[in-house]
Amino acid sequence: MSRRVRTVRTVLSVLLIGIACLLAPLGVLASWAKYGIEDRARYTATTAPLAADAEVREAIAAAVTDGIMREVHVGQPLKGSVHAFVHDAVRSFTATDAFRTAWDTANLTAHEAVMRALRGDGDRPVTIDLAPATERLKRQLADDHVPFAGRIPVAHTEITLLQSEDLTNLRKGFHVLEVTGFWLPVAAVGFAVTGILVAVCRRRAVLATGLGTALGAAVLCVAIAVGRRMTLRDLPADVSEAAAGAVYDALTRTLRTACWVLMALGLTVALMAWLTGMFLRRRRASGAPAQVPADEAPSVQA
Repeated sequence: MSRRVRTVRTVLSVLLIGIACLLAPLGVLASWAKYGIEDRARYTATTAPLAADAEVREAIAAAVTDGIMREVHVGQPLKGSVHAFVHDAVRSFTATDAFRTAWDTANLTAHEAVMRALRGDGDRPVTIDLAPATERLKRQLADDHVPFAGRIPVAHTEITLLQSEDLTNLRKGFHVLEVTGFWLPVAAVGFAVTGILVAVCRRRAVLATGLGTALGAAVLCVAIAVGRRMTLRDLPADVSEAAAGAVYDALTRTLRTACWVLMALGLTVALMAWLTGMFLRRRRASGAPAQVPADEAPSVQA
């Protein structure tokens, strides 16, 4: 093989493996968005355990209690006691099956509304109505004889999930994820295999692919952590940071697991390639003929 051909193959192999290592974490991210967030059953399974999270329950109890106290008017000497009693009652409600059902219903409704808007072509904002959940809460508190429960207003209160001006860009990104969620991982594997086959030294190419894949997974892990910090930093003042952090962690748990698996896989492949190289070098060294010193060589008599 000529030197020029070897150089071309090496450059091409480096380029293909570099693209593969770049696409691998992006493929994991796209697959998580498509199959983890878009899928209704997986999304419900991800958010359902949050109903039992202490921080989420506390945030909901505090928000509901504040809403109830705004509707009642008690004197200052009794206000603290009534607030504590209502908060304890609402906190107890968050441990019931009725609350878990309302939580699942609200999350599923929000998920369906967002998916319907992203797949459609309208420009109206995406909202959900809190009246059904409020009615369920009101009945439960009234059955528990919570003071002023009957005065909780059951209005058709809507929460905006997506603004109309954000829908166009989100739809474009969503359609990209629908396509790349499958093809990015396939492309990453294809580029990696091609780069290894083209390489002059395939063992070194495998080693570089493993290390590059692990590095890409590590960068994605850092990006998830940075995204969490930025998300919590930009929260409104009335939103619980601990509860929002619990929700973020729940939604990204599968993504973080995939990152660690990808990192472990890359390091394992790299380690196997390195150990194979050491074994081959020792084997070649042990099979080489021993060098006899010149002063110990037998003399040839004429």
